[in-house]
Amino acid sequence: MADPDGSDAFVPALHKPPSLLPIARHRDSLLYLIESFPVTIVIGQTGSGKTTQIPQFLEKAGWCVDGKVIAVTQPRRVAAVTVAGRVAEEMRCNVGREVGYSIRFEDVTSEVTRIKFLTDGLLLREALADPLLSRYSVIMVDEAHERSLSSDVLLGLLKKIRTKRSDLRIVVSSATLQAEDFLRFFVEDDNDDKSDKTPNDGGGETATNNSNSNDPQTEIGGFIGRIISLEGRAYPVDIHYLEKPTHDYLERAIQTVLDIHKYEARAGDVLVFLTGREEIETACSRITTLSAELNPSLPSLQPLPLYAGLPPDQQMYVFSPAAENTRKVIFATNIAEASVTIDGITHVVDPGFAKQRAYNPTTGIAVLTSTPISRASAVQRAGRAGRTQPGKCYRLYPEHVFEHVLPATSPPEICRSDLAPVILQLKALGFDNVARFPFVTAPPAALVTRALEMLYALGALDAAARLTKPLGMRMAELGAVEPMLARGLLGADKLGVLSEMLSVAAMVSVAGQGGGGGVWLELGKKDEEAMRRRFAAEEGDHLTLLNAYFAFVTKGKKDQGWCRNNGLSFKAMSRAVSVRNQLRKYLEKLGIHVDESLAGQHDVMRVGGGMNKGEQIRRCLTMGFFAHAARMQPDGSFRTVDESTVLWAHPSSLMFNRKADWVIFHEITETANRTFIKDITKIEKGWLLEYAPEFYRVT
Repeated sequence: MADPDGSDAFVPALHKPPSLLPIARHRDSLLYLIESFPVTIVIGQTGSGKTTQIPQFLEKAGWCVDGKVIAVTQPRRVAAVTVAGRVAEEMRCNVGREVGYSIRFEDVTSEVTRIKFLTDGLLLREALADPLLSRYSVIMVDEAHERSLSSDVLLGLLKKIRTKRSDLRIVVSSATLQAEDFLRFFVEDDNDDKSDKTPNDGGGETATNNSNSNDPQTEIGGFIGRIISLEGRAYPVDIHYLEKPTHDYLERAIQTVLDIHKYEARAGDVLVFLTGREEIETACSRITTLSAELNPSLPSLQPLPLYAGLPPDQQMYVFSPAAENTRKVIFATNIAEASVTIDGITHVVDPGFAKQRAYNPTTGIAVLTSTPISRASAVQRAGRAGRTQPGKCYRLYPEHVFEHVLPATSPPEICRSDLAPVILQLKALGFDNVARFPFVTAPPAALVTRALEMLYALGALDAAARLTKPLGMRMAELGAVEPMLARGLLGADKLGVLSEMLSVAAMVSVAGQGGGGGVWLELGKKDEEAMRRRFAAEEGDHLTLLNAYFAFVTKGKKDQGWCRNNGLSFKAMSRAVSVRNQLRKYLEKLGIHVDESLAGQHDVMRVGGGMNKGEQIRRCLTMGFFAHAARMQPDGSFRTVDESTVLWAHPSSLMFNRKADWVIFHEITETANRTFIKDITKIEKGWLLEYAPEFYRVT
């Protein structure tokens, strides 16, 4: 993955030359459609070349004159970074020059950047400063069929912007099933001419971009947009099912990998879809152990993990060819389903599950839980095996489950997410009446209501649901962190702990989904506990993370050995320093001065007792996370304030097996047996009433 300074470029092996990609023969048709229509919907599987080639086609065709930039959004950060590296390599430039990327807390672009890859959410934040996104000539929303929360909102914003900017071109990359839905979305309620007359396109090679008045795309889009298919040749994939359901899909997946390796003579690597980091690391460890027992005449097995929170250098291993007489086995989350392309895969093992975040508006808690995938996802996964040659897919469930139990598609994130960050951003963009915003799919009323109530309790909205000034506006400007954390950060100045809260915010932001677990090395349970005790604060995880950060910047900032000896990840801690610097710049832009007196930070070390900085920090956290409050029960569990949910401290938390009365927590995850909370800090019950009088009352 590219270094932040742009001195290195990502060059994965086994990529086809651009001229051999399926998209190559559609170049002229694509450029014609983008020139002629405001909206172009592109159908193409991962690997067709759409993400890497369309921006280059457009740049060479002159869409970057007068300083204009081509934006390509991605639903995941790893995809934005890796694709930018690949395109930079093809264009023979360093990342950050003509081709760059922007992700949360990291901007690798320059004044000469012409093609910019970035996450959907980051482009939405750019709209706060430039509501018409005037610097971009073309905006391509890639992988839109994944229906991520940010991409759905971005499409609604682009629909609004298009009515003000006739020069803007919008390209939406979609799966076949949803292409017409996206085109219809841009056409609905549009006052443009919907005549069936369209200019002659010169007879491109696609069946969906001709000027026949009976063309369904003409009926839907008129002059507004068209659909073009880039589907290239897909090799056949044999699908195999289990006769009976398995009780342990992880163990069955591992056994299936060994069976493939022993009995399948067909060369090629294996891709196994699992739900998260813990399963992936367990599977890699098991394969390493079991492969040592295989027949020596067989090739070696090389297990490799791939998930969003994996360090960038380790993510890149999956793209490199295996050593001679070695077969790669890649254990990946659904990040490998669409966002990245891994060549050489001939066998896919699909247990049929993925982790999805589901938000309960009644409890106000979003739980990450394993759920069955959709049929569309199953088809997409199987297709990974047919990229370069015929392949096989092993579905670890019976065929009738695929046909009659799995849903056709997964519900979009907007129907199962906390909408507070979205509504806060829409309010800042000027959409006071959120109900009238053109969502691709209208969110449930219960989610909207809960989000409005939460933002009101946080002080971001007034009684008329308008953005408050300055607090609400400042929280929106701090969109790089969630509203709860932003509220705690903005409340820290008055309590005199802004510098410390910046460090806490940076530490809980370095892990991909929030939470500070990413800063600790995995050394085995006993060693990890011993290392963390060196920084332990009696009050809980947030102050422990602060102690670790302070120790790093004073003792280990330039010493990887010090980090290793203290159980800390040098890269994660370095990133926390970078994130903190970015957050500090955001605050300074808001006119908030940060006092960086290190002498003041000494007071927080080993905090405890009295009205000290430790208490002030915990009060700040309560300002933001009051909705994530729980009370300890006699059996060691916790219950939410309304007693509707039973929670348990995660074993990685300093509060595991420790006593507390009331706590707030940052992160929550669900297993088959228990719901665990992470990043836990002790608080006082009275603080809940003090900082959230609109949210809690005594009965």
